[in-house]
Amino acid sequence: MENFVSVSLELLKGFGENLKLFILTLALSLPLGLIITFCSTSKFKPLKWLAKTFVWIIRGTPLMLQLFVVLYVPGLVFGVPVKVRFTAALIAFVINYSCYFSEIYRGGIESVPIGQYEAGQVLGMTKSQIFFKVVLMQVVKKIVPPMSNEIITLVKDTSLARVIAVAEIIMASERFSARGIIWPLFYTGAFFLIFNGLLTIIFGKIEKKLDYYRG
Repeated sequence: MENFVSVSLELLKGFGENLKLFILTLALSLPLGLIITFCSTSKFKPLKWLAKTFVWIIRGTPLMLQLFVVLYVPGLVFGVPVKVRFTAALIAFVINYSCYFSEIYRGGIESVPIGQYEAGQVLGMTKSQIFFKVVLMQVVKKIVPPMSNEIITLVKDTSLARVIAVAEIIMASERFSARGIIWPLFYTGAFFLIFNGLLTIIFGKIEKKLDYYRG
């Protein structure tokens, strides 16, 4: 029977890939999602409908399919294949989650009463000042719960990277399964549970910090 410590170290190494994919996806998709939000709410109709169509396609198709598209389509269509599979996974995850985040941003922005904007205008503030000084923190308060849900989902979704042979934790456990050792596959759940538990605590504290924006 495989030593528990050696299995744990092997799985921890795999989970490092999950964490790297999670952190990079979050760092890139959060600002990109805001850009997509600005595009989808733009008064310039062609840009608005282009952004909305893009979001509709990404949200309406499976992330697993998008991983295959990013990995293979550039090589088939443009003759420039994505050689690093982790890079392909990162691109697919960033595109996917930026679209989901953009809808959360949009919902938060549109939920702010129009009177808030009008009050800023009465005070002689510019549009950018109104957004950053009046609207932004109210939006943050409203989007923390749905955003935290998406971020926790992202942690679990990183396991999908194995379908394009990224050596994350589930793939590491499957190597043990191929040798007839099943328990490491179930053991991987502990890594996700612990990390998502920590994220849940962090987001709970953030929500409490923002309680003074209630009402």
